[in-house]
Amino acid sequence: MNEIDLSKYVNPFGANHQAIRFIWSIVWALFASWLPRSLGSKWKRFLLRIFGAKIDATAVIYSSARIYYPANLIMEHYSCLASEVNCYNVALVKIGANSTISQGAYLCTASHDINNPLHPLVTAPIVIEDQAWVASGAFVGMGVTIRQGAVVGACAAVFRDVEPWTVVGGNPAKFIKRRVIQDA
Repeated sequence: MNEIDLSKYVNPFGANHQAIRFIWSIVWALFASWLPRSLGSKWKRFLLRIFGAKIDATAVIYSSARIYYPANLIMEHYSCLASEVNCYNVALVKIGANSTISQGAYLCTASHDINNPLHPLVTAPIVIEDQAWVASGAFVGMGVTIRQGAVVGACAAVFRDVEPWTVVGGNPAKFIKRRVIQDA
């Protein structure tokens, strides 16, 4: 039986990647994180774009949102990363049009191979399609697609794709009901 020895762990990202992340963290802390909530959206979109994010002009990023690597972020029109969202986008995170990631949600595109004694990093993208909602405190794991119109309930933990126009909740998340939009 192999023993785990993390002293032999190798970070797959080079010095250039780490330098970009370091500079990004300083830029966000100095120039955006202190702004009140959603104030200064145009400015925050500008900062994210400088670091490679693809952000629509109508997207909203709250000041307390944490974005690991802007170049791995795509936000379409009227999408939102709310306060205290942790977007751990080691791999791509794509947020579709009219979709909201609510307060304290965690989008996690990376983990480690627990069957390998060296624990190498493994990554997979997260896709949140149009008109979806990831509610407060929810966790979305790597490789997951939240399909169009789906709702991930508060504090849910999602490890598999969520079908379109459904509501899921719990840990692990399970189907609760169909989502039906009523006429206004």
